[in-house]
Amino acid sequence: MADFIRNPVVALPDSNPEAHFSEEELVFTPEEKAKIAEYVTQYPTPDGAVMWVLWLAQEKFGFLPPEVMRLVATELSLPYAQVYGVATFYTQYYKEKKGTYVLDVCTCFSCQFCGGYDTLAYLEEKLGVMRGHTTPCGRFTLREAECLGACGSAPMMQVSNGPYAYNLTPEKIDALVDAMEAGQPLPFISVTLPQDEDEMGGNRRTDAEAVERYAVPPVAKRTQ
Repeated sequence: MADFIRNPVVALPDSNPEAHFSEEELVFTPEEKAKIAEYVTQYPTPDGAVMWVLWLAQEKFGFLPPEVMRLVATELSLPYAQVYGVATFYTQYYKEKKGTYVLDVCTCFSCQFCGGYDTLAYLEEKLGVMRGHTTPCGRFTLREAECLGACGSAPMMQVSNGPYAYNLTPEKIDALVDAMEAGQPLPFISVTLPQDEDEMGGNRRTDAEAVERYAVPPVAKRTQ
């Protein structure tokens, strides 16, 4: 029988990790506490609000080291292990400090065959950093992502759990990186649907800041 204590399938958490924030910093403001209380009222039990509160904590602290997860657990009166399990299950929660911009490049099946790895390789060369790492300046973290649900607009990436960038080309990547380096906010872009282009301008969204017409995805030069 396998010994999962001595040889775990995934690494066990450090029992005494180095703290990134002081006790004075590890507090929620009265306004944040009120928002957390509002989240809790939306669910039958407090644990239903754990994802909302982790998200709030990540926006406040930038990432979720163990002491921040413990703060969330304490605020919701939950076991630390339960909060840790949720935070480590989702890649959208950052367990380590990331760059100002986190570039999640999709390399799942559709994007893989439409240039996902071409995009990833181009960004590695442009930023001078390999996937899974952060640039020395601290501005960009480059990651390989699983399906982000925009297969028809491949290759694509998501920026810091927010805006999607579709139909990526080297020229479009250059413009996006320049905008981020200049601190310019990226707009929420809606991609048209071919079947809707005769009506509604192809756009079903009313809150889009910009619209991009559907384009036939390219064929990848590399698939790994």
